[in-house]
Amino acid sequence: QVQLVESGGGLVQAGGSLRLSCAASGRTFSNYAMAWIRQGPGKEREFVAGITWTGSKYYADSVKGRFTISRDNAKNTVGLQMNSLKPEDTAVYYCAARASGLRVGVSPNEFNYWGQGTQVTVSS
Repeated sequence: QVQLVESGGGLVQAGGSLRLSCAASGRTFSNYAMAWIRQGPGKEREFVAGITWTGSKYYADSVKGRFTISRDNAKNTVGLQMNSLKPEDTAVYYCAARASGLRVGVSPNEFNYWGQGTQVTVSS
């Protein structure tokens, strides 16, 4: 089992920045690929960004150049720096983990462990 706890969400104006953090506990953190997945109002869950245990990064086209994912295997944490936020980024953001690697087009359904989510609201 892997337990994930997110923090750092909030309300920000368009063009602003937020940083999300996820703290992991349980099994060996470095064995897992980590990701941020979001669900906007009335929308399906959407992969946002992911990072493998070796540090390879994947991003949704909608956030490339604006969001940066990072991980610290020594501290069992993963972060998401979000810049130039847009109202369409408004969503509940979840930290998620899977024991396998990542690939372009990975589905949120392929992740085994989830945090409780943190709300990000971007006002126009």
